Amino acid sequence: MKNWKRDTRWLVLLALFVAIEIFLNVTGIGLIPLPLIKASTLHIPVIVGAVLMGPLAGGVLGGVFGLCSIWSNSTAPTALSFAFSPFLATSAAGAVKTIWIAFGCRVLIGVVAGWLWIILKKLRVNDLVALPVVGVAGALTNTGLVMTSIYLLLSPEFAAAKNIAMEAVMGAVMAIVAANGVPEAIAAAVLVTAIGKALLQMNRVRAMPA
Repeated sequence: MKNWKRDTRWLVLLALFVAIEIFLNVTGIGLIPLPLIKASTLHIPVIVGAVLMGPLAGGVLGGVFGLCSIWSNSTAPTALSFAFSPFLATSAAGAVKTIWIAFGCRVLIGVVAGWLWIILKKLRVNDLVALPVVGVAGALTNTGLVMTSIYLLLSPEFAAAKNIAMEAVMGAVMAIVAANGVPEAIAAAVLVTAIGKALLQMNRVRAMPA
């Protein structure tokens, strides 16, 4: 009976976080268009969900992030949307690459965050230290995997989109990492700590015997 209640609660909480991600995406808060790429806040519920529910839920939420990314970049493209939408690809191989970048990389955000949280808790790291560490790790997993994948898989297309030489692609990619990745990591550290601490406290209070 207790296992059934726990499983039901897990599913309800997961559904709530999925709804939050969809809301952020529909309102435009989740993926904010910039001149070249879209800044993201969708990694925040992925990371917080991974902390609360584990790496499996984190992976599911990361997948939802990926689907939102594909939808957003397909319906409201920016200069680099070709890297996030299989519908904008010019070949089957290109479509597979975009699915990895938009979907696969985002699944790993939740998996990495969830397992890192488990490891830190086994090491008895305090929440106020563990939460920002997991937040930064999750955000950097997103930025690092996405931009590394674009560099390795779509350098010619990236150079054409930015109208730069192939030799300049690495520098341009690093510039995006600095401009987007660093602020996203800082925001994740702050928000994951604030939201995660409050939700963990609520969870612990509920778990206390009456």
